[in-house]
Amino acid sequence: MSRTPFSRSLARPFTRAVALRSVALALSTCLSLTACTVGPNFKPDKIKVPDAFVEQPRPATADALAQSAEDMKEWWAQFHDPMLNELVEQAIKGNYDLQIASQHIIAERAVRRQAQSAWYPQLDVAAGGGDDRYSINVDNWPLRPGNTANRPEASVLTYGARASWEVDLFGHIARQVEERKRIVEESIENRRGVLLALLAEMATDYVTLRSVQERLTVTERAIDVAVRSRELTEKLYTHGLGNTLAVAQAQTEEHLERARLAPLHEQEERLMHAIAVLVGDMPGQLEEELEKRRPIPDLPRFPDSLPSIVLANRPDIRVAEAEYAADTARVGIAVSNLYPKFMIPLTFNPNASAAYQAFQAGGMAWSFMMMATLPVIHGGRYTAAIAQARAEAEGSRLTYRKTVLKAFADVEDAMGDWRHNAELVEELNQASVDAGLARDRAQKLFTAGLTGYLNVLTTEQTALSAEDQAVVGRLARVRNAVALYIALGAGWQGKALTDTRLPVEVKQQNAFVRAFTR
Repeated sequence: MSRTPFSRSLARPFTRAVALRSVALALSTCLSLTACTVGPNFKPDKIKVPDAFVEQPRPATADALAQSAEDMKEWWAQFHDPMLNELVEQAIKGNYDLQIASQHIIAERAVRRQAQSAWYPQLDVAAGGGDDRYSINVDNWPLRPGNTANRPEASVLTYGARASWEVDLFGHIARQVEERKRIVEESIENRRGVLLALLAEMATDYVTLRSVQERLTVTERAIDVAVRSRELTEKLYTHGLGNTLAVAQAQTEEHLERARLAPLHEQEERLMHAIAVLVGDMPGQLEEELEKRRPIPDLPRFPDSLPSIVLANRPDIRVAEAEYAADTARVGIAVSNLYPKFMIPLTFNPNASAAYQAFQAGGMAWSFMMMATLPVIHGGRYTAAIAQARAEAEGSRLTYRKTVLKAFADVEDAMGDWRHNAELVEELNQASVDAGLARDRAQKLFTAGLTGYLNVLTTEQTALSAEDQAVVGRLARVRNAVALYIALGAGWQGKALTDTRLPVEVKQQNAFVRAFTR
């Protein structure tokens, strides 16, 4: 860096008035040009997207879109489960991951304010005083200045100020502020992503818990059937109407049904512990409420949507765009390093060897100049930095495009799973109905004396197995709905954050607005 000081020694040919007018003109020019920043301005990348999803069953009408947008603000309410609604609200208030993400926003906003501070004059003051005693062994000590009485003691007082102001003529500071502004936006979108992950985990854990409890109920009924089958088989064997093979088979079936209880109870406890942690409580705090068995929540209606909703709502896309904008600002920072930087330093530092001299004119020392720095020879360091910044910005743009494609794939997958699982659940429900009819017919035949009771128990076991599979199918269906809402980026819209705009924009900046703000 070469430095070009414009000090008092260089300004001697000019009058004091001319010098002051020149400085004032330079300052006004710099202030008027502060918004002229070098480097590229961020422009959102335009991606051609399809008019509708491939898996979307029908075009969405304006009314359907409006209703879907409203439903997605609090999509968990569409399951019509008051406890789920309450747990979600508790999680939004107490979840620690969400609180950590909020602190990241606060930290990034503070860093942004640090970058903004470079726009304004920097002023530091200092003062000190005390007593000095000089050695009398120095030959010339009586000649020590400020000690007219030829005493080896002296009182010293010093005070002063140091100020500096970097004039952002080519937008070096402005690009740094822009970069930090985009990083703040990124942190906000990351928090929204954490919120969506929290909503997905809470809803999934809750509906899974309810499905496990329904399966526990079915399993307990199956155990009762197995016990009755074993008892009947043993009774028949006692009366000489059976054999040991049938008894062993009945006993095996009972043990197998009982063995299904332990994994289900284990899963139930783990889910209750996970839900408690999500809301910010200790594991086991919510067991009294959650262990009360309730059915799987209702399946919401299929939401009507368009790709634009995905682009507007998904936090990962918004994060990718903010990263692209921040990298674009870094290109401007790298380019600005090739341009001159202007600094106006001012020092005022009176010093005296005696306290009574501290405020005399002869004790005053000050310096006022305008400094300019310009890179000249650096072996291509700055141009390499520009090339690096541009490559990273282009990489961020491509990452943004990749994120958009992945978002569309997620929605298409979720819609496809919703459609295919609908067919699966329909078949499982029909199987459960048919198995129930077979059980009823077997019961009627037994009442008429046309079949044995073992056939009744067998058909009842088949019906319970079909019912268990139907529960698993309904769970998959509801989880598909959760996945679709998350793929659409729904859930954070009703949870507003504070305004993220800069307190002072570049075009509105005033050098003295925050001059005395520490």
